[in-house]
Amino acid sequence: MLNFESFHLGQVFNSRYQVVTKLGFGATSTIWLCRDLKENRYLTLKLHVRTNHPIRELQITKHLKGIGQRHCGEKYTRFALDSFQVEGLHGVHHCLVYEPAGMDMTELLDVFEGALPVAVHRTAVRNVLVALDHLHKSGVVHTDVQPNNILLGLDDDNEPILDELATAEATNPTPCKPLHNRTIYTSRPMPITTGEPVVCDLGEARLIQNSQKQNDLIMPTAYRAPEVLLDMDWDERVDIWAVGQTAWSLLEKGHLFPNRPLETDLDHAHRFAEIISLLGPPPLEFLRRSDESLKYWDEHGNWRGAVPVPERSLEDRECQLEGEDKMVFLRFIRKAMCWVPEERADAWELLHNEWVRGYY
Repeated sequence: MLNFESFHLGQVFNSRYQVVTKLGFGATSTIWLCRDLKENRYLTLKLHVRTNHPIRELQITKHLKGIGQRHCGEKYTRFALDSFQVEGLHGVHHCLVYEPAGMDMTELLDVFEGALPVAVHRTAVRNVLVALDHLHKSGVVHTDVQPNNILLGLDDDNEPILDELATAEATNPTPCKPLHNRTIYTSRPMPITTGEPVVCDLGEARLIQNSQKQNDLIMPTAYRAPEVLLDMDWDERVDIWAVGQTAWSLLEKGHLFPNRPLETDLDHAHRFAEIISLLGPPPLEFLRRSDESLKYWDEHGNWRGAVPVPERSLEDRECQLEGEDKMVFLRFIRKAMCWVPEERADAWELLHNEWVRGYY
């Protein structure tokens, strides 16, 4: 067990991983570029801030490795290569080690002023679908598909970029704030890399085997599927709904639906009204799967929510494309985003969609 109280750049973890620079942070972890002293290569280290918190990603990784079946989706899914624990101020912290990767799609959107070029968009969506086809066929639901969890990859030509980051940290360190028991480091931004996009962060993934369904609360609010909003059982099709919304976010300069907190019935009424306006009303047989629906629809499926349904359409909302491109893209969205989960195309079917293939 290593001591985390004196964490600093240059520190060696697990007698192997030497910290080079900080790359980022989230609500539950910090991300660091490190040097693998054993194999003389760069890797990424994720240090979980929460202590004594189960690391679901390790369970998922072990499950996927135990299947023993090869799938091309492995190439586009970022798995943990190693794990260990360190002793911190408030308990034990888990550390995961990964292949290095570039910026996430949210950062890339900033580079392109909010909307990816069509060719980049198609590549990102295609790779996500290949990764999900692998996960779903292996009994895994990601549950957190969103632009933040799609990273630009690194290829052999990008290795000098990591050398440059290490050199920059050594010669021109990022600002830091020393405290009495630790040091807070500023993150160093990643430049654009040219590797293929990969799906990352299996920390919220779930195992669903033998066609089982689950009903716990999942997914970020901006991308939450209708069955989750209505407290119904759900399965891998929640990822397909999220793919549709992610594809929209990567092309259309914003979320398909406003990112409300979804904490009250009124918040939910706004979201359902927005979905109705773009996708039409839900089928009655779908609403009958949950008594929660009676808060927003009557027993005949008529809307009675606290807010009116906006008068808008997908065609009105889509503003980046024209002509055939626009029609083909919206057909893709409608195949992924159906009220009834069973009516959504699966990942393999969407891979053969005309928008994803890029020729029609």
